[in-house]
Amino acid sequence: MNQLNEPKMVIGSDEWCAFPSLNIPAIKARVDSGAKTSSMHAINILRFTRENKNWVSFEVHPLQKNRKVSVHCEAPLIDQRVIKSSSGDKEQRPVIRVPLFLGEKSWEVEVTLTNRDSMGYRMLLGREAMNGRILIDPEGLCLLGDKHQYSLKGLYRA
Repeated sequence: MNQLNEPKMVIGSDEWCAFPSLNIPAIKARVDSGAKTSSMHAINILRFTRENKNWVSFEVHPLQKNRKVSVHCEAPLIDQRVIKSSSGDKEQRPVIRVPLFLGEKSWEVEVTLTNRDSMGYRMLLGREAMNGRILIDPEGLCLLGDKHQYSLKGLYRA
């Protein structure tokens, strides 16, 4: 049982998730228990101040292999962290905290922002976001439900 005394969700090695506060109704995440931090594809990242608080604006191409669909996002900036990639490169990244919707559940997660164009997935779900809530079936793909091209076109009006 997790901190909420609920059974843990079983998810596959990739899953569709959503970030409604960022106007992202669907983004496919690679589930990676080897990664500490979650990461989202972001470009044109700009830091700014709103009401004496640090914020960040950025654009997301939420669909793999599709640069036509672009979502403008803004969120409070909670931190700047040096993240070491799987290739060993270090990069300073902005960190935001936003509600993650996965299946029928939602909770707040910290997400770093970086250009993931060279990666296969626009989102990486790291273990900090999963701790106490999730079990991974490495053979499973989209165990919480798949999204088809026509439904994605409707969500993003693409």
